[in-house]
Amino acid sequence: MQRRRGPTTQQRTDSQSPGFAGRDQLRDAVARLREGRWLLLAIAFAVLAGAVAIAGRIAAGQAAGDLRDGALAALPLAAGTLTGEIEKQRLVPLVLARDDAVRDALRRAGKVEETALNAKLKAIAGDASASAIYVIDTAGIAISASNAGQPDSFVGIDYNFRHYFTDAMAKGAASQYGLGTISGKPGLYLASRVDDGTTPLGVAVLKVELGGVEANWRSSGFLVFVTDERGVVLATSRPEWRFHALAPLSAQDTAMAHEQLQLSDAAFEPLPLRRGNGDGLATIDQAGKSRRFVEVVQDLPGAVPGWRLWLLTPADAALSSAANTARLTTLLGLLLTGLLAYVLVRRRRTRRVRQEALARMNTELESRVSSRTAELTRSNSALAGEIAERENAEAKVRRLRDDLAQANRLSILGQIAAGVAHEINQPVAAIRTYAENAGRFLEGGRIEPASGNLTSIVSMTERIGAITGTLRSFARRPGTAASPLPVREAIDGALSLLSGRIRDSGVTIVKPRGTASPLVMASRIRLEQILVNLLQNALDAMKDRPDPRIEIDLAERGDRVLISVRDNGPGLGPEAAGNLFMPFQTTKEKGLGLGLVISQEIAQELGGTLRLDPGMAKGASFTIDLRRIE
Repeated sequence: MQRRRGPTTQQRTDSQSPGFAGRDQLRDAVARLREGRWLLLAIAFAVLAGAVAIAGRIAAGQAAGDLRDGALAALPLAAGTLTGEIEKQRLVPLVLARDDAVRDALRRAGKVEETALNAKLKAIAGDASASAIYVIDTAGIAISASNAGQPDSFVGIDYNFRHYFTDAMAKGAASQYGLGTISGKPGLYLASRVDDGTTPLGVAVLKVELGGVEANWRSSGFLVFVTDERGVVLATSRPEWRFHALAPLSAQDTAMAHEQLQLSDAAFEPLPLRRGNGDGLATIDQAGKSRRFVEVVQDLPGAVPGWRLWLLTPADAALSSAANTARLTTLLGLLLTGLLAYVLVRRRRTRRVRQEALARMNTELESRVSSRTAELTRSNSALAGEIAERENAEAKVRRLRDDLAQANRLSILGQIAAGVAHEINQPVAAIRTYAENAGRFLEGGRIEPASGNLTSIVSMTERIGAITGTLRSFARRPGTAASPLPVREAIDGALSLLSGRIRDSGVTIVKPRGTASPLVMASRIRLEQILVNLLQNALDAMKDRPDPRIEIDLAERGDRVLISVRDNGPGLGPEAAGNLFMPFQTTKEKGLGLGLVISQEIAQELGGTLRLDPGMAKGASFTIDLRRIE
């Protein structure tokens, strides 16, 4: 009988090999799973980082766009501040070029000291807020200046080297920006040629220093500067940038800039400004730090040809805030998505994890919303302040214009005061006579004649009251609201104010025919002021004239009412008629040249016009054109 033997070692190994192979496969699968999990985690982190970076760039771009919109909105105001100052001053040399006193001084240039013209130029410079005004003869020598008699007087200085002088003599008008040869201060020179017919007599020059404009730019919070056609900085809210260049100038451009600006020692060093590549951002490197700005540009052909206005608004804080907010928001969104996926896998922790995540997210969002709301509130407050400042400036202009009209009315009252006093003197004398007679009648017991005299006294006091009431009404500052007004009431009021002067001058007044009195929407005081100005001008024109006569005509044409004042005086020459409605132009020895200018502005405020009627063979005729109301 044979004994059975157990399995050999080789047999045992063979019998166990399937189990060992399964465990190895399991270990390999776990290792592959772990490797795949790490790979997915790496991909998730890469996607998260990319999304956060993209969101930051998009948000920064949107913030830059918002800043650019704000800068574009502020750009017209900054440009208007500069062009408004230049255009306001540009009219002064044009007016002086037509002034007879300037022409007379240039005709006798170098023969006498122009004391009267110096005083006139000084007064005009003060009124126009100009740095200096001076007159140059054809040889380039200043013969008169607003600063005559001062240590830095321009009188006697040779300006033949200045481009604005040579260009104005050749072309009629010119401008040049540069440093003053005496003051050393930069400014814009505006020049206009003075002609005697076709013969040039010289040049009238005004220098306007742009310090006020630059101060206004600085107060706005923006960085603003102006460059010429070569990129040289002229006016700027940063004085240390003046006469620097946007980019290094070539030798030719440097030479041309020296010639144009007449700055032989200027280096025109480049600004510490690096402009972006089409993204509208610029970087300023200063004191070892770099700051980003949003850049907008506008050409200024209306101010000086070739000038450009640059406005930079700080962008670092806004761009960083927007980018960080977007990154954080994107990160939170992606984390929320991951948390939701994690919650689906781990259902047991769904409620607690979700509540904690939402609580954190809400807190962060509320903080960001509060911060953003505060920023918007500050921006709105700043905008409201700028709007209020603009409205206050406009209100100040309106008040100044009303004050000038009030001063004109008071000046008129001063001129007619003597006539009105004469008008009141007659009723006062009559009252005294009636009162003395009434006393005698009462002493004699004659009641009825005494009563008649007292009645006459009452009538005389009513007449005085009517005269003084007209004066008070005319002197009173008018309200802004207009009301329906019969035109004849304004005509009668104006004639009443001038009744004494009309009677003393012996002028015949022809009132409008008929009894019709159309209605216009106007202030009676303002309309009377126009009529009084026209009547006074007519009375002045007919002084010492034979058979003086003034006709007042009233006509209706469609929906218009025409009030005409005509005289048979000497009339107006072509030159006087052309400058009639320009300030400080007058044919009177003691006139200011403001009466017709103010009257024309009042007529425009009433919705009408004031014009000189052409084609008058004798005398002058002015017509007020107003809209008729039913």
